[in-house]
Amino acid sequence: MNIETRRRPSFNLRKIAFQTALALLAMSAVASNTALASGYQFGSQTVSGQGNADAGGAQTDDASTVFYNPAGMTRLKDTQLQLGATIAIPHSTYTDFGSTRFTGTSTGGTAASGYAPGSVTAPSFYLTTPINDKFTFGLGVFVPYGAQLDYGNTWTGRYNLTNLKLQSLDINPSLAFKLNEQHSFGVGISAQYMKANLSQAVDVPGSLQALTGTPVAATLAQEIAAMGGNPAVLANVHDGEGQLTGHHWGYGFNLGYLFQLNDSTRFGLAYRSSIKQKLEGNATWDFSGVTSDPVTNAVLASASHRANSATQLDLNTPETVSANVFSQLNAEWAAMADLTWTRNSRLGDLSVQFPGTVEGNEVIRQDWRDTYRLSLGANYRYSDALLLRGGIAFDQSPVRSAQLTDPAFPDSNRVWYSLGLNYRFDKHSSIDAAYSYVAFKDAPVDYTNNCTPLSTTCTGNGETTYGKYQTNIQFVGIAYNYKF
Repeated sequence: MNIETRRRPSFNLRKIAFQTALALLAMSAVASNTALASGYQFGSQTVSGQGNADAGGAQTDDASTVFYNPAGMTRLKDTQLQLGATIAIPHSTYTDFGSTRFTGTSTGGTAASGYAPGSVTAPSFYLTTPINDKFTFGLGVFVPYGAQLDYGNTWTGRYNLTNLKLQSLDINPSLAFKLNEQHSFGVGISAQYMKANLSQAVDVPGSLQALTGTPVAATLAQEIAAMGGNPAVLANVHDGEGQLTGHHWGYGFNLGYLFQLNDSTRFGLAYRSSIKQKLEGNATWDFSGVTSDPVTNAVLASASHRANSATQLDLNTPETVSANVFSQLNAEWAAMADLTWTRNSRLGDLSVQFPGTVEGNEVIRQDWRDTYRLSLGANYRYSDALLLRGGIAFDQSPVRSAQLTDPAFPDSNRVWYSLGLNYRFDKHSSIDAAYSYVAFKDAPVDYTNNCTPLSTTCTGNGETTYGKYQTNIQFVGIAYNYKF
């Protein structure tokens, strides 16, 4: 609930544009860093919301309501600005139980360690300003999705993945309309940028092992010799390397409704649409380190059916539906809850295409399920200046089984434990701070790529990654709020 009521300032478009430009410039320095979180989703979009484990969708007490429910902007009687940053500190270990090549033999390699980043930072920016007694404008800029993993080139699951980086940024202008004292509505438009980079080893040793004694192997040796190469180096071959990139702007929308039951209790409904992303980039294959003989390397590269080319990946981000309630129980205590449903089944399998080549698609099997997240939170007004927050949430994983757990997204069910505070310096400025500990259930992985490197109709290594992930993440957030 608002502590005070101030005179509504005039709508100043120049001021808004200047503030927005400053925020976007600040974000450009750090928005490239994202973190391992729930599926593709980054774990926190607002610091004040994080303090209640995202249970406060109907709280609507600051500019971050742009993200949770744009209808809540009608409750903010001043121009409000929130600038925040969330630091994610992941910790994850992988134990290998015997990963194998497509030939059934061991992949060899080293243990995976240090593949999760030490820490990464994601920014958030929210601004709201009343236009008149009925309409309120808002703008949000935040990081909706992200992942960053670096397993290195020698680990046991390298034929599936060596490096992954998924980055995103969402720019979300919004407008709210207050019908009367009970009913408010909101709508927003999202311009969402997404960029992905994925690297993997190419199983040249396994391919030659499978071809030993066949006419194809003899033909390769003859071709190498005919071109002046040295077929003897085939006895000591190493992995090739591949890198796939893509980026795209996609567009969607979000809706919100807020029902004010009485002075202390309100209910909210919010919807975020799916966004169609068509990531376009390049595939680069490197066989220069496979042997010590450049001629042999060139012949093996040609025989691999992998050529540098364009790439394309079509995907639809999941839509979400949230229902929430907030109640100010008395002068000190407030309670809140949120239930969010996410249509993760929108994503399906990820199929990377190589237009203009004879290469078949590279497919990451997912078959994700729709999920829900239940959050409960509370606030305690310790003093006029200090508000304490807390919350707990159960967040369901979209991954169905170990056979569909890809090392790119080793996800599992998790529980959030959050604490936070808001400290008001004066009638204009305050800070939010939040800390969350996210405990993941152990994630077994027994993922097999259905395409072998000898296939001419698809792209893949045919490996089986077999092991177990143990993960937890800490989130530390801080934000500055200002009322004009």
